[in-house]
Amino acid sequence: MINFSEVMETNAMIEKENLDVRTITLGISLLDCIDSNLAECCRKVYDKITRAAKQLVATGREIEGEFGIPIVNKRISITPAAIVGSACCKSTKDFVKLAETLDAAAKEVEVNFLGGYSALVSKGMTQADRLLMESIPEALAVTERVCSSVNLGSTRTGINMDAVRLMGSIVKQTAERTADKDSIGCAKLVVFCNAPDDNPFMAGAFHGVTETDAVINVGVSGPGVVKKALESARGKDFGTLCETIKRTAFKITRVGQLVAKEASKRLGVPYGIVDLSLAPTPAVGDSVAEILQEIGLEYPGAPGTTAALALLNDQVKKGGVMASSYVGGLSGAFIPVSEDQGMIDAVQAGCLTLEKLEAMTCVCSVGLDMIAIPGDISAATISGIIADEMAIGMINQKTTAVRVIPVIGKGVGQTASFGGLLGYAPIMPVNRFSCEAFVDRGGRIPAPIHSFKN
Repeated sequence: MINFSEVMETNAMIEKENLDVRTITLGISLLDCIDSNLAECCRKVYDKITRAAKQLVATGREIEGEFGIPIVNKRISITPAAIVGSACCKSTKDFVKLAETLDAAAKEVEVNFLGGYSALVSKGMTQADRLLMESIPEALAVTERVCSSVNLGSTRTGINMDAVRLMGSIVKQTAERTADKDSIGCAKLVVFCNAPDDNPFMAGAFHGVTETDAVINVGVSGPGVVKKALESARGKDFGTLCETIKRTAFKITRVGQLVAKEASKRLGVPYGIVDLSLAPTPAVGDSVAEILQEIGLEYPGAPGTTAALALLNDQVKKGGVMASSYVGGLSGAFIPVSEDQGMIDAVQAGCLTLEKLEAMTCVCSVGLDMIAIPGDISAATISGIIADEMAIGMINQKTTAVRVIPVIGKGVGQTASFGGLLGYAPIMPVNRFSCEAFVDRGGRIPAPIHSFKN
């Protein structure tokens, strides 16, 4: 039974501690839209998305009103576009046309973002994969709501270094195409190792080919709730600290599961997973960095940061899996710089560096996320950063990602502003020593030996 004190506690989490459902994401399979004729494929794609997602935003608003739980974003993920366009897209311009169709459909149903302008190339690239990747700079420049992702490696297949080299150039080109807006196009582009099929968060969401025709995935978030709960554990031992985080993550996940089941019932679409990631925003008190400070660090980046983040991530997962049988996506703690005021403060204080962030990604949910770097950085250096992060994911059998933003025309000490939930970011220094001969080798880094266990 739910008692009155639990209801009051949940209300306080929502009203004072920034508890929200960060997104309900409707995954839609577009496999049945594949057609050898581009115009016909685009028509099928537009019709299916607008038909399947017609009630998504309205349903989200109804649930918000009835349950009093803020649902910040309503989003769509689709079958990777490289697959959808494989039969009809014979040039980068064809893929851009498909991207514009996706954007038009997203606007029609009024979702915040549509994810899945994606390619899965962890072992090799088809001609369609390469064309989609080469079209990304133009596609993200001419659309508003389309997000793109590319999976470059996995624990089972290794790292496709040809694709890593290409994506370094693609990131740089995307920055240049949106230079007038602090290179914001790169905020809609992420590369992965071990990308999950059921991630509801942008920019990396896509609808996996093993998924059903349509599915509801929910991403919940509550850094402020965890931070507030930890105030009661100041000075106490790690056992008490872990128990506090675990219990709080349980409560947060139950809210997400409630929304997921309700949205599933009202839309007549199966409920997939709850992603219980702690995803910060620029709002005061909604920060993963502040959780790390509450644990005992002066700033994120101080000695002990990786251990504190490992503890946080593990307890969030333990609490979440007790609250829902279907936990998935990324699930843990995000550490984006621009979206977390505490991380921004740590960078400005000189405590948090790119190298320390990389070390932290060994134990957190994703990777190098929303990091602004100098606009004059070379494509090869970006590829090297990507390769390092892919290696962490491959060896540790976890999802890692890179979403860096080379801000054209700006350098270290300046600030890039992206607006809304994307926030702003101080431009961080990057190691300038060359890795060009390394990334130019081409080919594939083999998978680690443990990938061959059956």
